[in-house]
Formats: sequence, C-alpha cells, structure tokens
Amino acid sequence: MIMRRGLLKLAGVGFASLAAAVAYPFSEVFARPRITHYRLTPNGWPEGLKLRACVVADIHACEPWMNRRRIEGICNQVQDLKPDIILLLGDYLSGMTLASDPLGPSEWAPVLGGLSAPLGVHAVLGNHDYWEDPAFQQDPTTVPVVLRALEEAGIAVHVNRAVRIEKDGRQFWLAGLGDQMALLPDARQGRSRMRGIDDLQATLADVQDDAPVVLLAHEPDIFHAVDDRVALTLSGHTHGGQINLFGWRPFSASPGSARYPAGVYQAGSRHLVVSRGLGCSAIPVRVGNRPELVLLELGNERSS
Repeated sequence: MIMRRGLLKLAGVGFASLAAAVAYPFSEVFARPRITHYRLTPNGWPEGLKLRACVVADIHACEPWMNRRRIEGICNQVQDLKPDIILLLGDYLSGMTLASDPLGPSEWAPVLGGLSAPLGVHAVLGNHDYWEDPAFQQDPTTVPVVLRALEEAGIAVHVNRAVRIEKDGRQFWLAGLGDQMALLPDARQGRSRMRGIDDLQATLADVQDDAPVVLLAHEPDIFHAVDDRVALTLSGHTHGGQINLFGWRPFSASPGSARYPAGVYQAGSRHLVVSRGLGCSAIPVRVGNRPELVLLELGNERSS
C-alpha cells in the first residue's frame, strides 16, 4: 500500500512537473512586463540634462496573446513610470503564424494614442509593419497602414529623419531610421532578396549641430555602421532571441540580433540598448525572455 501510494505520489509530481514545463513558455508570454532599468551618460551628452525615457518595443498585437486589454495595461505601466519621453520601436502588427487572430490598427492605435509625455511620443516602424502591408509590398511609395494609423492617433513617426528635442534649455537630436528589412523578396517586383528602406545618411543630414543623436532603429544591425554623431542607438526586434536557454538562443531575427540580443553594448564612444520587447513573432512562446519595458535614465554617471 505504501509503495503504491508512493508511486502514485511520484506520478502526480511528474505529471505536475511536465504540465508546468509545457505551460511555462506560454505563461511567460502572458507575464506582466518587467521594468528593465538602465542608467548611462551617452557620449557628448549635455551636462546637466537628465532625461527619463521609456522604450516600448515589439507589441505584435493579436488575439489572444496581445489583445487590446493587455495593451491598455502595458500603456498604464508606461504612464506610471512618468517618463519625459516615450519611444516606440516598431512591430505593432502581429507577425504570428500560429494560434492567433490579427488585431487591426483600429483596435490598438487609439490605445497607444492615449500615451503622453512632456517631450512627446515618438515612433519608428518595424519589419512586420511593412511585411503585413500588401499594398506597400507592391508599391513602396504608398503610405504604410501602420504609419497612417499612428499619425492619426497623434504619434510622431520618424522614417529617415531627425528632429531636435529640447529639455531644460539643452538639446539633443532624435532620429528615426527606416526599417532595414522592410521589403520581402518578390520576383514580380524585381526583388531577388530582402531590402530595407533605411537611409542613414539622409537621416543624419537633418542634424544641424553637434548636439548628440539618439537613433531609433528597429533592428540593431545598423549599430556597426553609425558614426560618433550617434551617441545612443535604441533597438528592439530581437525578443532576446525569444527562446533563451541559459544563454543559448537557437533563433535569431537577423544577423544583428544574434550579435546584440538584449541589453547594453558599447563600441568606442557609442552605446546601443536593445529591448527584449513585449510580444512574439511566429509562435507564441517566450523562454528566458520575459516581456519588458526599458526605462532609460540618461545623464547619470553610471550604467547598469
């Protein structure tokens, strides 16, 4: 009897462990975003300028994994951080190929439009915002659906342009790079390989003085190409690999994603911060990559 009870107990523990192992990737998908806090002083940053920025990346809106209610909750988290500026790094559209239903811009754009910060809400687009726009894939001169939805919601969208931002009498430039993977291969359109619409030279041509540049670039791949004018590059896209088993990441969304999966990187005087983002692409699984919002404190002496 004792042996039988022991075996039943062991079987119960084994079943529970198996169920937990199966459920874990999905529970992490639904987890409340962690606030990842970095403090750093970019090269050439104006003395005395303290900037609190919230970085929101890779929403991938869809049912049931990232529905309107969940996006509303995330936006409430962002507002609770009381940032000076809110930076949206692209991939608002689903990108999911399994067990999901798309959530159109009419559902999520007004929610993002409710975000507010003293220095505004600024956005770039991601690859899925172009990939899932058939009209743009056929004619890249058309206005992307996501760009139009964000602008109608009152959000400034930057595609290969830079704007001057001022706080407390001190300035920096905020630049937004066109997506580096925007156009899918399409023989009918004469595209034998994936192409970007990024133009770093044109983006930085807007910079008219020596104030530091903060570059928003959905993919981190551009980091190796930026010069010292760009003190800080902010990227998403990687999802931290989406699956991270003690540092082993079997998948990468781009070559730069493999090199810069998440966190803070430095090359010479230039910094890169990569967010793990919020949603999923392809499959609704995250392992070792809890959804995150990045809170940047710029103008402090130490980094972490």
